[in-house]
Amino acid sequence: MALASTLARYQKQIENALDRALPVTDCAPEKLHQAMRYAVLGPGKRIRPVLVYATGEALGQSLDRLDNAAVAVELIHAYSLIHDDLPAMDDDDLRRGRPTCHKAFDEATAILAGDAIQALAFEVIVANEGAESGRTIEMVRDLASASGSLGMAGGQAIDLAAVGTALNLAELENMHLHKTGALIRASVKLGFLASESEDRELAARLDAYARCIGLAFQVQDDVLDVEGDTEVIGKPQGSDSESNKPTYPNLLGLEGAKQAALNLCNEAIENVSTMGESAETLVEIARYIIERDR
Repeated sequence: MALASTLARYQKQIENALDRALPVTDCAPEKLHQAMRYAVLGPGKRIRPVLVYATGEALGQSLDRLDNAAVAVELIHAYSLIHDDLPAMDDDDLRRGRPTCHKAFDEATAILAGDAIQALAFEVIVANEGAESGRTIEMVRDLASASGSLGMAGGQAIDLAAVGTALNLAELENMHLHKTGALIRASVKLGFLASESEDRELAARLDAYARCIGLAFQVQDDVLDVEGDTEVIGKPQGSDSESNKPTYPNLLGLEGAKQAALNLCNEAIENVSTMGESAETLVEIARYIIERDR
């Protein structure tokens, strides 16, 4: 119940912040702005901005001072989903229980919406009034690195190349450390940077925590592809298997994948245990990631 209340508070905060950051729909080019708002403001877990808020709050920062970092990571995530769903990528028709952006609008508009959302993410970070300039530069660098060829985009490239091939466990982990894990790690790092903490040993422990939950998140996604309900998870159940994608259940079996997720969750919690009660929300998020049904 405590986590549910905290998540509701964070989600209300990020929805309001995203609404303020996005262009209004009666401003030209109207169709592009409509597509941007459609893609970003649709239903979602908001796990990445939640991690920004949870990390920053654990270190004593107010939510309002964390808004820009939280908005930026969610915008990068939203842009990546638009592009991942395109016919040239995963060719998905359904996202979060609704038509994907290129289905709701058209392919060209979806591409432009993704491009514009990505650019807006960096505009939001550098507009963070009151932030120390060195910290802002570090935040931009970390988010850019997590988004690029050595992060999320690189992970998607590895994923596309891996379809129909037999990856071993190390190769699968490497793919997801890039595709999913990089932006989750950036979310925790941006929360740390926005908090203005100077404890770099703590930053390393938080990064280890984020690495573990990033992998656990993907393992649970793979589990849900096997046993999730299409109406609950918001995409066709079994779509990864039908696409012949390498998954953790394929390599470890369903029960083995669930155990791997639990092991990663426990390792994540151990990394933030020295923070005491201030890390309670981070601990509960780690548990939520492997217990969620969507």
